[in-house]
Formats: sequence, C-alpha cells, structure tokens
Amino acid sequence: MTSTAFSSLALPAGLVDNLSTLGYSQMTPVQAQSLPPVLEGKDIIAQAKTGSGKTAAFSLGVLAKLNVKRFRIQSLVLCPTRELAEQVAVEMRKLARGIHNIKILTLCGGVSIGPQIGSLEHGAHIIVGTPGRVDDHIRKGTLRLDDVETLVLDEADQMLDMGFQDTLDAIIERIPQNRQTLLFSATFPRAIEAIAKRVLKNPEMIKVEEEQAKSTIKQYFYKMDNNKQRYPTLKLLLLKFTPQSCVVFCNTKVETQQVCDDLADEGFSAVALHGDLEQRDRERTLIHFANKSASILVATDVAARGLDIDDMDMVINYHLAHDTQTHVHRVGRTGRAGKKGIACSIYGEAEAFKIAQIGDHYERDITPEQMPPFNLLDKPPYRPEMVTLMIDSGKKQKVRAGDILGALTGKDGIAGRQVGKINVLDNVAFVAVERNSSKPALRKLTEGNIKGRKIRARRLTR
Repeated sequence: MTSTAFSSLALPAGLVDNLSTLGYSQMTPVQAQSLPPVLEGKDIIAQAKTGSGKTAAFSLGVLAKLNVKRFRIQSLVLCPTRELAEQVAVEMRKLARGIHNIKILTLCGGVSIGPQIGSLEHGAHIIVGTPGRVDDHIRKGTLRLDDVETLVLDEADQMLDMGFQDTLDAIIERIPQNRQTLLFSATFPRAIEAIAKRVLKNPEMIKVEEEQAKSTIKQYFYKMDNNKQRYPTLKLLLLKFTPQSCVVFCNTKVETQQVCDDLADEGFSAVALHGDLEQRDRERTLIHFANKSASILVATDVAARGLDIDDMDMVINYHLAHDTQTHVHRVGRTGRAGKKGIACSIYGEAEAFKIAQIGDHYERDITPEQMPPFNLLDKPPYRPEMVTLMIDSGKKQKVRAGDILGALTGKDGIAGRQVGKINVLDNVAFVAVERNSSKPALRKLTEGNIKGRKIRARRLTR
C-alpha cells in the first residue's frame, strides 16, 4: 500500500520539518495523487473541489524546487479572485516558514497599483495574483516573467467563466515554454480541455472522487408551488435549522444583494458577497462571516469561489445552479473534513429538469421534502454567537494578534475562551468575541492601550 505520509515524499528536510510543526502528517487524496508527479517535474491537471488540500499540493511542489539564493520570479500562481489569491499566499507563506529570506508577493486588483510597483522593484521569488492585475503589470513593464519555471492555474474553470481567457493567453505568452504547468480545477468543461491542450505538455490527469462529501452531507430538496414562496421558504429553512454558518447561493449579483437586504431588514444576521463590492467591503464581509459574527453569507458562485471557511453548517441554493457540477461544488462547501453538513435546495416546476440531472449524478431518486411548518415564521430571527470589534491599528502600527488578545484578557478583562478569530490588516484589526462579553471587551479595549498607545475600537455592524 502506498504511504500517504508527507515524510515519504522527496521533499527538502526543511519543508518536512515545518509540515510536522504545523501538524500535517498525512496527505489528503489530492495531495497523495498529485505531489509525486509534481515533484518529478511533470505537468498535471487535477480536478478537486475547494477544501480538498490542493493549495498545499501545488505550494509544496513550487517550494520544493525554489532556489532562494536566485532572487528572480521563479513561480507564478494565478487565481480567479482576490480572496483566493490572498488565501493561497497566506497558506504558501505558512508552508515556507522553514525557508529563510523567501519573498512571496501578492498582485491583485481592488487596491492601488503604486505600492505593488514598489514591491516589484525590490524583487520576489513567487507571485500570487489575479490575471487582470498581473496583466496590468506586464503591460506597464513592471513585471517580467522570463525566469518563471512553474506556472499554477488555480480554479482554472472559474477564471475562464469570468472571462479571463484572452488575459491568460497574454500572460502565458510571456512565460518560457520550458516550464512546469500545474492546472487545478473544480470542474472540467470543454474550455478547460482546450486550454490544457495549448499550455500543458503530456499532463498527468488526477481526479479526486467526492465520496466523502456524499457520505457526510445530507441534502434536502423543497419544491415551491409558485415563485412567491421562494423567499418565505428560505426564511423557514433558516428558522428550522438555525445554522451559525450558512451560505445562501443566488445566481445574480442583484438577487444576492436583494436577498441579503431583505433578510437583514427582518433581523437576520446576513452579509452579501458579489462582484460589485469594493475591496474593503469584501474583506469585512468575509471577516464577519468567517469569525461567525454574521451567520448568513448571501453570495454568487463567482464571489464564493475559493471561500474556505471552517465548520460551515449549511448551504442553501436559493435558486438551483446552472449546471450539476456547480451544484456539487456548492454543496461541497459544507461537511468538510468528515464533519456533518446540510444542503437545502429550493426549486419550482420549471427547474424540475435540473433536479433530474442532479439525481442522475448522485444515482438516486430525488423526492421533495415536506415544507417546514409556516408558524415558524412567527419566531424571531436568531443571532450569531459572536460579535466583531474593529480596532483602528494594524500591521503598520506594529500591532499583532497577541497584543490584541493580551489587551482583552489582561487584568479585569474577559476570558481567553471568549475571544474568537483575530484578523490584523495594514491599518485596522478585527477581533471576534462572544456576544455576551462584547460590552466588557469593547470597554477593555477603549479604556486600555495596545503597544503603549491608546486605541479606538468600535463594534462592527453590517
């Protein structure tokens, strides 16, 4: 039987030691299947959903061949969204802790290009970015890819869905042909097949089956008599299951914002994620949701791609996805790492053909569930277990997560177990605290100090 231990791979000792300190001992299926050919220098096409461990799979391949003494851009990782690019960069830096003086630079839109140009002038080993912003830098002459040895296309299907085909082609033209290319995709439509033929050389195909998702996720389907029942059905499902962490999928940006606004107006803790949001609002939305101070994230498929949230209780398809593969991908966001998850889908008679296709995929007959009792609508909306506090200092003021935790839990402070996730950005920081301790926590921050200076803090609302 083939070993799935990271120590069985031909990885540099520093990487293996760091994996051990991170608690990574056994590979996930996508890592076990893809890492051996990646480390042999082969091109690969890997079909695996978000949350399967694919980031570590390609990151370890990139880091294993990196020559840190050669201060050139040796690897380029392209992602469809800013959120995914940031997540990939964070994970890659964590895996690279055993490599001294490595520089991983993120190039994404939604922020000023000036500081990025300054960072590029100082050089980097690895670039993680979105196609649009990487192409901007190439056109400006601030980014050269002549020394790239490894190209990673992460969530390639979504990049094509977002219209990045021409941009990807333009970027790839600037990369030496004598390179290794790693393509990761949740689905494998014809467009992926076409780009794979053009940019990969004799790739090894890897497909990770979804047996785990099938066994840990319970799916329910609710059929409406007419479309007017769609929104009340959504409310009924939220009140029936009371999830602390739920994604509601809508098919358009307008629909996403409208559903979020309607839920918020009725007292639900809901935030929206779609392509029209400014970068600052997207960051705060994701922080709200990830730290469980907002229970409901209403999102489009594009915006939610790459979303990697621990312990997501539930997914609701407000409308069915356009195709079965996207449905499977949506559902797979809950029930991760062997945990139980719930997925509910709302549909009408006009969408019955999609239900038949979904049934074919899962090899089961789908029958609609009985609607929850309508008297549930008399219940007040439930509140999330956490509240987010925003602090007016961040990395540029030398504030660290430990400083914030210390300020909260010092003399006459709250208990450490009442503090949740802490996110420190450039000039602000966010900390989640249990709802019943939010007032004393806010008072402790505003009356105390961090790094010897008074700070301002406030409760972050929708």
